[in-house]
This record gives sequence, C-alpha cells and structure tokens, in this order.
Amino acid sequence: MTEVTQKFNIDTVEHAAQTPEQELPWAELGLKDTEFEEIVKLLGRRPTAAELAMYSVMWSEHCSYKSSKVHLRQFGEKVTEKMKEHLLVGIGENAGVVDIGDGWAVTFKVESHNHPSFVEPYQGAATGVGGIVRDIISMGARPVAVMDPLRFGAIDHPDTARLVHGIVSGIGGYGNSLGLPNIGGEVVFDSVYQGNPLVNALAVGVLRHEDIRLANASGVGNKVVLFGARTGGDGIGGASVLASESFDATKPSKRPAVQVGDPFAEKVLIECCLELFKASVVEGIQDLGAAGISCATSELASNGDGGMHVELTKVLLRDPSLTPGEILMSESQERMMAVVTPENVAAFEAIMDKWAVEYSWLGEVTDTGRLVIEWDGEKIVDVDPRTVAHEGPVYNRPYNRPEWLDSIQADSFTGSVQDAGRPQTPEELAAAVVELISSPNMASKDWVTNQYDRYVQGNTALAFPDDAGVVRVDEETGLGVSISTDANGRYSYLDPYEGARLALAEAYRNVATSGAKPLAVTDCLNFGSPEDPEVMWQFAESVRGLADGCQELGVPVTGGNVSLYNQTGGVAIHPTPVVGVLGVFDDVARRTPSGWAEDGQAIYLLGTTRDELGGSEWANLRGHLGGKPPVADLAAEKALGEILVNASRDGMIDAAHDLSEGGLAAALVEASLRFNTGARIGLDELCERDGIDLFTALFSESQARALVAVPRSEEIRFTDMCTARGFAHLRIGVVDAASEALDVQGRFSLPLAQLREANDAVLPKYFD
Repeated sequence: MTEVTQKFNIDTVEHAAQTPEQELPWAELGLKDTEFEEIVKLLGRRPTAAELAMYSVMWSEHCSYKSSKVHLRQFGEKVTEKMKEHLLVGIGENAGVVDIGDGWAVTFKVESHNHPSFVEPYQGAATGVGGIVRDIISMGARPVAVMDPLRFGAIDHPDTARLVHGIVSGIGGYGNSLGLPNIGGEVVFDSVYQGNPLVNALAVGVLRHEDIRLANASGVGNKVVLFGARTGGDGIGGASVLASESFDATKPSKRPAVQVGDPFAEKVLIECCLELFKASVVEGIQDLGAAGISCATSELASNGDGGMHVELTKVLLRDPSLTPGEILMSESQERMMAVVTPENVAAFEAIMDKWAVEYSWLGEVTDTGRLVIEWDGEKIVDVDPRTVAHEGPVYNRPYNRPEWLDSIQADSFTGSVQDAGRPQTPEELAAAVVELISSPNMASKDWVTNQYDRYVQGNTALAFPDDAGVVRVDEETGLGVSISTDANGRYSYLDPYEGARLALAEAYRNVATSGAKPLAVTDCLNFGSPEDPEVMWQFAESVRGLADGCQELGVPVTGGNVSLYNQTGGVAIHPTPVVGVLGVFDDVARRTPSGWAEDGQAIYLLGTTRDELGGSEWANLRGHLGGKPPVADLAAEKALGEILVNASRDGMIDAAHDLSEGGLAAALVEASLRFNTGARIGLDELCERDGIDLFTALFSESQARALVAVPRSEEIRFTDMCTARGFAHLRIGVVDAASEALDVQGRFSLPLAQLREANDAVLPKYFD
C-alpha cells in the first residue's frame, strides 16, 4: 500500500467485502436506513466509503427526484405529437433544445440554488448562475442570456438586507463577468420566504442543429477527461445535501458546503468548449454541478455503453488533503467532463493548451456495464452506474388536501373585514394607486437590475422592465427569442392546481405581449418538505395543473428543476412553481415594448374584468390571504396570445403590457412610466360592460387581459381582428404626451413625476 493510500486509509472494495460489520456514517450523509439497506442489497456487500459518498449525493432529493418522479411523468405522458413539433431535445438531458427555424436552435433551462444562497448569499447565487450556464454549454450551445426569479422575506426584516445585497451582487458579479446580459426575472418580498429565499437562475443558449451535444459515454476505449478548475474542498455535498433537508437552527453551519465560483475561469471554459464542439473532438460531455464527479461519471456511463473505468488519483486537486469520497462529492465549480476518441486526444490537448485550461485523463469507456473507480490502483468503487444515476429510490409519498384549505378559500377578500372602507372617492382611489405602486412587490426593481448588464453582446432587444426579455439570435435575418418567468405563491397557496396554471398563463402572456409565438416551457418547482403530506399534495396538484395547462396551450415542458425542503422549523414556503416560457420571433425588429410613447395613439383593454381579488396585491397590502385566485382560462389566453402576436407582426400595435399583479392600475402606471408618457383614461364604459365598480376595474387581477397602444391608422384593422375572433376589447383611452400625467377622467389625475418618485424610492430606502 502506498504512502498516499495509507494517508487516506483507503476503504477498498476487497476490504468492504471482508468487513461487513464495519459501521458507516450513512445517516450523517443524508441516507435513510432503508436506502442504506438497499445499497447493501444492490452491491451484495456493504459499500466502501467512496461508494457510500456517491450514493448519498446521487440519491439525494436534489439529484434523484425520488419524491417527485412519480408526478413529473405527467409532463411526458400529456405531451401530444403536435407539441413535439419544435422539440429537438426534451426532458432527461442537461437542458431542453427547441428548433426556432433556419437551422437555428435554442436551449434553455431554469434551476434553483435556494439553500446555498441562504447560507452564503453571494457565492450561493453566483454559483447558481455558473451552474445553469454550464448546463447550456454542455448542450453544445453558446450562452447568450440569463434571468433571475428571486423571492425574499419581508422587506423590512433585519436579515433581508443581508440576503438581497449578497444574492443580487452574486448574480450580477458572475453574470456580468461572463459577459452575459441579464434580461429579466422577478423580485418578490413576502415574509413566508424569510428563512428560505428562492434563488432561481435561468440561462439560454443558441446553437445550430448539428451542434447538439448529449451527455453519454459511448465507444469502448474512448478516453474520459476532466478539465477546467481544480477540485477543492468547497462544495463538498453542496446543493445535493443542502437541498435535501429542511433548515434547522440546531444543526451545525453548512457554510463549507457552499461552492465558490470563478466567473473568469468559466468564461474561458465557455470559449474552450465551443472550440471543442466546432472541431468535433468530443463524443459526449457533462458539466459538473450537483454531486460533482459522482454525477458526471455515473450519468455519462449510464447514458452510454454502461461501463467506465476511472483512476481517481489523476484528478487535479486544489486541496491535497481531500479523501477519495470528498473528491467524488465535491461540487467545486467551473469543471467539465468529456469523452474523447483516442484519435482526437492530441487535438483535444491542443485546444486545452491554447486556452490554458488544465485537464487530466481519468480513464476510459468500457463494455463491462460497471463503473469502476480506483485510487492508486486499488478498486474503491465497483457499481452498476444505472443504480447510482437513474435507478435510485422512488417514493410515492402520501399526500392529502389540507383540512384548513376550505376555510381559507371561503374567506373571500370581497366583503371581508380587510375590505371594509374600500376606496371609492376620487381622492381615495388616487391614494390607493400610489400605495399600490409604492409597495415592495409593485415598486420599481431598478435598484436590482441596474446592477446587471442587460445589453452586453449587443443582441438584447428588450429587457426588464419590459414584460419579457428578447434576444436576437441571427443578425442577418433578425431571428430571435423572447423569454419570461413567472409565479405567484399566493395564488398557489389558495389553489395549487390553478396557481400553476396561472404562472404558466402569465409567462405565456408576457411572451405574447412582446410579439413572440410561445413554443416551450421550463420550470423550477419550489416547495416545502415532501415528508409533509399537505406539502406533497400542493406539489402533486401543481404538477398536474402545469401539465394540463401545457397540454391546453400546446407548449411542452422541455426540462427544469425541483427544489424541495424549502422549509424552516416546520413552516413551509408558499408553493412556488416558477414557469419560464420561450417564444420565437421571425424578426426581433417587430418586438413590442411594454409602454407607449406616441401621442394620440388609442389605448385598448383586451379581455374581461371580473371581481377577482383573491390573492391579489391589493389584498396583500390589506393583510388578507383567502378566497380563490383568479380563474385561469387558458383558451382565452391562447386566443389573446394569437391576437397579440399577429398584431405585433403586422404593425397594428406599438405597445403591449399584460395585466397581472396589481391589475389595471399597475399596468397603466407601468406603461406610462416606461417612456415617461402620459395618458387619458376613461373607465365608465368598462365598469358598465363588465358589471363592476371602479375599484374592481382598477385592482382586480382577472387573467387573459392586456393593454395595447394602437396607431390611429390601424384601429379599424385591429378592432376587426378582435371582433372576428370574438375577443372582448374596449377603447379605454388615448396616449397624451403633453399631459405628463395619468388622468383617469372624471376621477383623478396623478402626475408622472409623483408616480415615478413613489415607484422608484422603495428599494433604495431599504437597501442603499
């Protein structure tokens, strides 16, 4: 036995077979007793320390989806052939790939880094961006943009500033250093997220059809290589362990488990990988994220010919004291693993040398059907890779509808104690509008987004505060994509099934308001503990709602992420299914901004307004959470989307803004402030047509609605199109550039300067 082997006191496969009585720390690594027993059964002996490390991270909730698999199958079961029309790569790979025409494809995905970001906000958020970008690289694509749906606790809580400053700085610091524009996302404040902030990161990349790469190790004799940053002690267990149990104040700090990122190393890695793809010198590739080398080796082997031999001592280390198990578990960033034919080894090494990227040849693909890992020539892992990567435990956890939900849904906002004294007079309504747009969730997020570079690379056509981010893909034709992410935890708390459909509807609507045709979906499903039957019911209902909604709208789920155990001290977050929708433009020159600028244009409200204030922002301001959320009418959403896309393409509208949180009041203010251009609005006809009072007209959050600004020359053509489709539409005002105010005629007039000050001042007040 060598000196190195002695130092680590290596637990070999042979030794494991001879010492069945040796106790192992399986519980400390997050395994259940039944799971440890299953591992022993699979191996026919106790696992080695290295095997135990591999199984513990790969069978974690974050990596194995063991509590969610049985429900996630619906995304595949409810996909029709029509929905697959543009789908090149679906669920199961590092990211989905969608055909957008002319030989171009787009890959996109959203994932969570919630738990690490609470423990270490800057690095947790930064490495969340880095991880999702590497997923995009591994598909063969050049990353072109990122987005960041975020949720924090109460804005005035002492700990919120720590999280906001660290997380926003981490996202901006990493994304800006990579030279990737941050084109959108969300920032929501709610006390329910106080101990469990949500940091979801989305990345999008572009590639030609022939450039698609998949994560598999095929070809017996092909070489396995690890390249990029060295492996260190940061991130041991990382997201795979952090995200697999609830936070508990009695447990030790998990700060060492949070990964440390280097965006400049990742930028070099991007360019290096793209050159590898262009030269066709890799057969398969996998990024190293959660579970590190454990994941990369087992997934590549499982997806390929089923066998791989690796010598772990060849891994380049930043910390030479790491044990083999720690090396396998480490989630150090900026690393990739590839499979290369012997003929391409020299070409691979030449590209590595050109970019000054370190690499180490670890082993080769075999036909044994086993993943064998050695340490200094001694076998420390000998497993069937499928049992590690794809055939782990599957739990059909019990779930039941919460008994308290009936009373919550019966507690409608309209007519409640909190609704007493509803604003009615002109002065009260004006004050209510100002209160709404100066609330934390409706206030300007410029304090956040100004820390991000939204226009680097020169291909951003729209970005926050517009409804969706738009990126040009092809300079010659103007071909491009639009992306939006949305979720409303309050809606999902009141009705998880409808809440998921509403998140999908809003993201779909935002993409359509930009002028793009919605094509595909990615999701990040954030929930509490799956061991709580009520939380599990919320999850099951949300998945069912999203799968049904995608089927109705005709857009497939291409991939995503599940984040469970977002729970502290027995208190779970609201169910928060974040939904990202991607749409395509033939020419981004036709994109539609969310605000008006041309004096004299007609302002139309599309859709019908009902008394739907359950879960609304106004109810939130009054401290009420009850009733039922707005109805998700996806047939109406689809019809509205077609109108918005066709009107944008044919030059019938110059601005479009969806109605969602904050209702018509928020949309009017945001559309006016977008280009600092006022409007005169009349709502009496709307109130009469829909049978509502003025307060409801302003603050209801009925869905399938949008505001559009129509040039006078296009009014007849536009209204004829709406009439022909049987879609409700009403002219409610006119753009008035000279007024410098939002004037709801006969009721109140609010100067844009006052609205701007109220809207802009909130986040700086708390975080500057």
